[in-house]
Amino acid sequence: MIVLVMGVAGVGKTTIGEALARSLGWRFVDADDFHPPQNVAKMKAGIPLEDADRWPWLARLNKVLREEENAVLACSALKESYRQRLAQGIAHFTVVYLHGSFALIRERMEGRRHRYMPAALLESQFAALEPPADAIAVDVAATTDECVTAILARLAQR
Repeated sequence: MIVLVMGVAGVGKTTIGEALARSLGWRFVDADDFHPPQNVAKMKAGIPLEDADRWPWLARLNKVLREEENAVLACSALKESYRQRLAQGIAHFTVVYLHGSFALIRERMEGRRHRYMPAALLESQFAALEPPADAIAVDVAATTDECVTAILARLAQR
């Protein structure tokens, strides 16, 4: 099974995704590690990515995921079309949607140092977000451990 942990920047995809992968004994894949240099340069400059920037990146991630039996992927995957591309050809694909208030996420982003994603891009992330209809939804106002426990309980029901 591939578990996509998705949401806007600063929501905790990496933190929760790594903890979930450890709990399951699965590989953790961070989508940020697969961005081509031109995407990273745009984001560092505070320029939101466009769909044309994302398609090759999503295709590369899908190729990586198709080689895994079980893995947890942390990826923004803000649009349904992105999630469909990630899931293409994967029999068991589950989406975990991490969400929280704009104020909470902005506060977290301002308190962290990310390789290339400035807090200034958060508004564009919320604007682009298409919340998934069939997902395990988790409010990140809870602790990491509480989020992981909730995700594990819901995965057991699927």
